[in-house]
Amino acid sequence: MNLALIHSRAVIGMDAPLVTVEVHLSLGLPAFSIVGLPEASVKEAKERVRCALINAGFDWPARRITVNLAPADLPKEGGRFDLPIAIGILAASEQCQSDKLANIELAGELALSGEIRPVHGIIPMVVSSQQANRQLLLPEQNGAEAALVEANHCLTANHLLAVTAWLNDQQPLPIAENNQADCNAPEHPDLQDVIGQQQAKRALMIAAAGRHHLLFYGPPGTGKTMLASRLPGILPTMDDSEALESAAVYSISHQGFQASNWRQRPFRAPHHSSSAVALVGGGSHPRPGEISLAHRGVLFLDELPEFSRHVLDMLRQPLESGQITISRAARQLDFPAQFQLIAAMNPSPCGNWGNPNVACRSTPDEIRRYLNRLSGPLLDRFDMSLEVPAQPDQGLYQQVPDGPHSANVKQIVEQCYQHQLDRQGCANGHLHGRVLQQHCQLNPDNSRLLQQIIEQFGLSARAQQRILKVARTLADLSESDTIESNHISEAIGYRAIDRLMQQLAT
Repeated sequence: MNLALIHSRAVIGMDAPLVTVEVHLSLGLPAFSIVGLPEASVKEAKERVRCALINAGFDWPARRITVNLAPADLPKEGGRFDLPIAIGILAASEQCQSDKLANIELAGELALSGEIRPVHGIIPMVVSSQQANRQLLLPEQNGAEAALVEANHCLTANHLLAVTAWLNDQQPLPIAENNQADCNAPEHPDLQDVIGQQQAKRALMIAAAGRHHLLFYGPPGTGKTMLASRLPGILPTMDDSEALESAAVYSISHQGFQASNWRQRPFRAPHHSSSAVALVGGGSHPRPGEISLAHRGVLFLDELPEFSRHVLDMLRQPLESGQITISRAARQLDFPAQFQLIAAMNPSPCGNWGNPNVACRSTPDEIRRYLNRLSGPLLDRFDMSLEVPAQPDQGLYQQVPDGPHSANVKQIVEQCYQHQLDRQGCANGHLHGRVLQQHCQLNPDNSRLLQQIIEQFGLSARAQQRILKVARTLADLSESDTIESNHISEAIGYRAIDRLMQQLAT
């Protein structure tokens, strides 16, 4: 047998297209060539595979070896094709049986000793191989991640010799296992640690219950970052579908997915010096950015005006659509980006505008330039904004924690969130179009009240919709079937940034 066909998979965005590894041994001077649009890391496989086979005790064929990675127009990168190439050479040179190769897909990077190292993008590969009705043979270290999708579908191996022994019916390979009982419960900071700021705590609970975007502003040291870091601890627990979506994004990223983080909502807090590619994704080989890594979780932007305005405005489209599209000349890739945006900022460059305890050193023009770094359309996409005022310094360190624990708040949030799912199939923060009109109807008096506020502050139609969404969440928290005037009034109260910008304009 001079020709062997091995099935493997590439990873392109969130997809794992099939790659057929064709290995042919022919007469001629000994040579080894790889064709089929391989990247540099794939071309280097010839040295890794050669050393791995020799060190594992196999004979290196003194033939002309040609490896074709089909389809030829699909870019291939990484070390995932090392194992398929090695098995293809062994099968073509009749050093191992090939009966099982038609129903198996292989992926893994080889060490020079023959050990199999882990690769990224496992979850899309498992899903795609399932759809093709073939088993997947993976590195042992990827087994826990693969078992999150399907426990009995994937085989694992830690060495090339183990794979050949299985192909030769000499010993079985273990099935991928993931003991989720070993996953540690996340230890989030407790909301009770924040002293005072009761209104901000309530706003955080409302944002968690309805999955609303929230903006805190206030002087330095008032607890804005503390509050934001406690949001993951009160968010509803992810179901298996959401957890799999989040895990798939991490699986294709260079960070990789840790099985111990299963069903934990991500919390991403990039620095304000982050580039557009780091935040929204991209690159010559597009990778998910922070907004995709925060999918089904929280993206926290501290010191919001310090981010580049160009970078922030790139968030506007994914905030509405829940995904980001990266377009390149060769292809276009979609990454999920349904995240909850939490941001914090100071009201002025010095941070003390409006602080009764400290004099503001910034001039009105400096304050205008500072706040004008944030575009109006971006601010419109925050459902809620709230001032976090400075607290009296006297005896602050002597005060004891107050308010409910995060665990108690989470119970309220989960009950409210489940009610939304039962009623409309999504959180209130994700309502759009006719569904929004259906579940956020107002009586004539409340409609007039809302219209007066819209005209007074010159709010957009998008801001009006967001007020309705917050009011719907407030009604759900109070177990009311209809939106009442007190819900409208409180929802309007969470438009502090609009009042701040109006004050600055006058």
